[in-house]
Order: sequence, then structure tokens, then C-alpha cells
Amino acid sequence: MRSLGLGVRSLIRRRLRTALSILGIAVAAALLLDMVLLSGGIEKSFAELVLARGFQIRVTPKGTLPFDTEATIPGAAGVLAGIRADPDVETAGAVLGTPLFGRIPDSLVTLFGYGIEPEAQGVYEVTAGRDLGPADSAGVLLSPAAARLLDARIGDTVTLVGRLDPQALASRPGRRLVARGLVRWVYDARGQASVGTILPVMQRLAGQRGDDRVSVFVVKATSDSGVAGVAARLRERLPRLEVNSVADLVVHFRKRLVYFRQLSYILGSMSLVVTVLLVSTILTIAVGERLGEIATVRAIGVSRATVVKQVLAEGSALTLVGAALGMVLGLVTARYLDAILTSFPGLPAAFSFFVPRTGALLTAAAVLLATGAVAGAYPAWLAARAPVAATLRSEAT
Repeated sequence: MRSLGLGVRSLIRRRLRTALSILGIAVAAALLLDMVLLSGGIEKSFAELVLARGFQIRVTPKGTLPFDTEATIPGAAGVLAGIRADPDVETAGAVLGTPLFGRIPDSLVTLFGYGIEPEAQGVYEVTAGRDLGPADSAGVLLSPAAARLLDARIGDTVTLVGRLDPQALASRPGRRLVARGLVRWVYDARGQASVGTILPVMQRLAGQRGDDRVSVFVVKATSDSGVAGVAARLRERLPRLEVNSVADLVVHFRKRLVYFRQLSYILGSMSLVVTVLLVSTILTIAVGERLGEIATVRAIGVSRATVVKQVLAEGSALTLVGAALGMVLGLVTARYLDAILTSFPGLPAAFSFFVPRTGALLTAAAVLLATGAVAGAYPAWLAARAPVAATLRSEAT
């Protein structure tokens, strides 16, 4: 503690230089923290997204992810019955995703429609009003964006129209439905206008006539430990379909966004290099200015170990204060950067790039403190190796 006190007093003597050094370390620390949050935050956010309703497995057309394309699975009722027959499956549901239109007084507006089974769904959360019933063929759920676009409130009647017929240049007949509730669709992009009905209604709106097709099955296992076994059995039974657990989806997602991880590693490494060079340079200059003082205290019996501890304490103090300021700055900039990146088209609104986590904060803090200690090693070696007699003679002349 005495060495730390001496180190702090030494830094206070050069207030402006110390303040600038702390500011530089804070900027580097903020960059490091943001890169640590980015490297692990993407995967964590995606895992939380697909587990939003507790369904750990997704079954989709071969080579696709949920709602990644317009590909569909035929014979949905039979496939779903087979999935539910697995003893380790607690529940499973089918979802159809399809483009459609909403009719407003003077035109049609573009929407995205979900056909769902309300008793077993993993793609939305009701925020106002009530959910649909399993046989509620007259009800519809709206996202806030869809409600604004259609100028509809809970209890209002809206008209949904299927896809336009490119040959007749006309739309299919509309269907009038009553808005039961407002919902947050898990996979929706920011500001996306989406609606949902029970599956048979959406299938008819999509133009399916006797062709039972869906986009994805969501499956919930009876326990997390049984997910891998359920996924393996489903792959055997459904070789023409893609079966992915949450862990599998995270791997797919990681491959798609590998450049973000590479960017985080590169920028994080650069921030550490900048911190080491900055702290090492400041301490080297400080030691050079105080060689006479160091030689004097050595001459009166202060050990080399004490001198080394003081220099290392100065580096630790600089890094500690700079890191504390950098943590605050990093959290602020992470929020700002996340708002920019999540505004990219096609990303779910619930997705985040920077996810504050206790483990990430502790990792960044530990790395920074270790960096401060490493940065002080060379200046401490210079101070310890300074020749006492020659330095005192030089100072005297």
C-alpha cells in the first residue's frame, strides 16, 4: 500500500500528463469492453431470441433457417403428429410465414402473415388484449407497426388479402377479421408490420387449397438434457427436413457473422497494444525524470524491490482509474453502436449485438489490469537497473 501511495503522489505531480494518459487509457478500455461485449453478445442474444418461448428445436425445409426463405413443408399435419409422438417431446406446433396485404380505404398495404397454433407457439408474445383461441377463425393478432399501418385498435375489424394473382392482376378475395390483441413477434425486424391468425386461416389466405404446408415446426422437449436425443431421432425420422436445436442454430448464426467476431478480436487486440504502449511510455518518461530521486533513495538503503513496486504501482493506478472511466464510456458507446447495427434491414428487433454481461465486464477489467502490470515491467526494470553512483554523479554535475 505504501508503494501505491508513493506512485499516486508521483502521478499527481504531473496532473495534465496524468489526466491525458488516463483519458487515453479510458478510450482504449472502452474499445476493449465493446469488443468483448460484441464477441460474445451476438451469440447470447441469438440464443435468447430463439429460446424466447422455451422451444429448443426448430424443424424447417432442408438447407434453411426459420423464415429464411419462402420454402415450405408439405403434409404438415402428418409430420406434426409424428413429432408429438416422441415421448420426450412436451409440445410442438406448426407456423406458416407468408407475405400478404391489408386493405385500407384507398389501397393495399404490405404485411407479413404468421399462421400459428396458439396452444403451441414459439414466435410471439401478447403485449395487449388477448391471445387467439385454437378455433378462433375470426380473430387476428397485430404487431404495433401493423396496427398503425391499418389504423386498427383492439376490437376493430381489419381486412386481410392474400397474394396478388400476377395473371389476373388482382388480389384474392379479402377476409374480415377482428383484432384480438397486440403482440411482439420474435422474428420480426424493427418496425415490421406483421399479423397472425390460426394456421388454417393463414393457409387459405396464402392460397393453399388442400395442400397442408407450413414454414417451420417449433418443438419443446420435456427437459433440456433431452434436447440432443430428440433432435437426433427427428433427423432419422425426417431426413428430408432440417432439424436444428438452439445450439445448432447458434453455430449456423456464428458462421454467418464470423466477420463480427474477427473484427472484435482485431480491435480488442489493438486496444490492448495501445494501452501497453501508452502506460509504458508515460512510466518510462516518469522514471527518466526521476532517476536522480531513485538513485538517492537507493543510496540511503531503499531496496530495488521497493523501487520496482512503486513503478508498478504507478502503472496499476493509471490503468485502474482509466479502466474505471473506460467501463462507463464503453457501456455508453455500446448502447449507441447497438442502436446503429440493429437498424440494419432484416434483423429481428429483439436481437442485440452488444449484450452487457457480468462475465464480460470482469474479463475486460482483468485483462486491463494485467495489461497495466505488463506495461510497467520495462520502466520498473530501468528504475531497478539504474547505477546509483553514476546517476548521483550525473545529477550533481
